[in-house]
Amino acid sequence: MKATGIVRRIDDLGRVVIPKEIRRTMRIREGDPLEIYTSSNGEVIFKKYSAINEMADSASQVAEVMTRLANCPTVVFDRDHVVAAAGVQKKKFNECRVSQGLEEFLEHRKNYICTSADDTKVFPVEGIDRPAIACTPIMSAGNVTGAVAFLAPSSEEASAATEVQKNLIQAAAQFLGKQVED
Repeated sequence: MKATGIVRRIDDLGRVVIPKEIRRTMRIREGDPLEIYTSSNGEVIFKKYSAINEMADSASQVAEVMTRLANCPTVVFDRDHVVAAAGVQKKKFNECRVSQGLEEFLEHRKNYICTSADDTKVFPVEGIDRPAIACTPIMSAGNVTGAVAFLAPSSEEASAATEVQKNLIQAAAQFLGKQVED
């Protein structure tokens, strides 16, 4: 655990303000759920809650199936990180952050579908030079809880998404959204 040197007091309603710098660095937005833990030595720990991360095994299975059906690598994200990946080196992608480009699509609840090799490329995984051919948000109870992305077969090869891939990515996102709700 890293000390910040910031001290906050609890108000009369039991609230404490998480400093803006920490919220920005940890990507904590208004309305984000936080889990609260306590340790045996008196620490109170706040951790961002991710319903998609809680079902990482299911997300992994969905990614495996989608990779086989869509014939391209698949990545499942929560709002901040890669939760599951298939068709790529998992160690390379494990716990990587969502890119700024994908985050903007999620903020606006938009899909990204590559229609030609000339389209503006979206690189959904921060630090990984592999463009997406399709990305769609995972919605549950009206909120964006993550995303599913199909990646181009290689970093040089950006191809247009097929009709089957468009339908598959929608189905994967809807399935995961329904699992979160249940």
